[in-house]
Amino acid sequence: MGKIEFKATLHKFDEKGDKTGWTYIEIPAGLADKLKPGTKKGFRVKGQLDQHKISMVSIIPMGGGAFILPFNAAMRKGTGKKHGAMLTVRLEEDKKPFQFNKDFLECLADEPSAQTFFNTLTGSVQRYFSKWVDEAKTDQTRAKRIAQAVNALSRSTSFSEMVRNLKEEKKKFQ
Repeated sequence: MGKIEFKATLHKFDEKGDKTGWTYIEIPAGLADKLKPGTKKGFRVKGQLDQHKISMVSIIPMGGGAFILPFNAAMRKGTGKKHGAMLTVRLEEDKKPFQFNKDFLECLADEPSAQTFFNTLTGSVQRYFSKWVDEAKTDQTRAKRIAQAVNALSRSTSFSEMVRNLKEEKKKFQ
């Protein structure tokens, strides 16, 4: 297990199921194998994208030993780059255990249908919800996101479906 450094182009999926529209970095099989030899499952990494520090970021297997690192809004803002741009990527495995947002878990516990559906989701999807809450910059936004997530989960709505629905609602009010 080691550290890797490489230059990457930011790509964007066209039609790719729940990944439609995602911006991402490809991590070739040979480099991914240096991070965590023999691994075919997703795992978390930390490091830098240009000068922007990242941690607790999941990379996703794409077959043949290759992985992708989804490039989210915080990364776009931190690097000032979007799809088509090149950046320097420095990564290593992040072994720090994930901590769920405590307020989110408490609110989830108060809504049995949401908790039941949340418990059926894979660990990575559960973490998407918690990370989304944690990425809020203000307490007000964090509280709003907790309410939106619990509401979506109580309707058995996936994370990606919830985000799409929120974007559509936002467009209606613009």
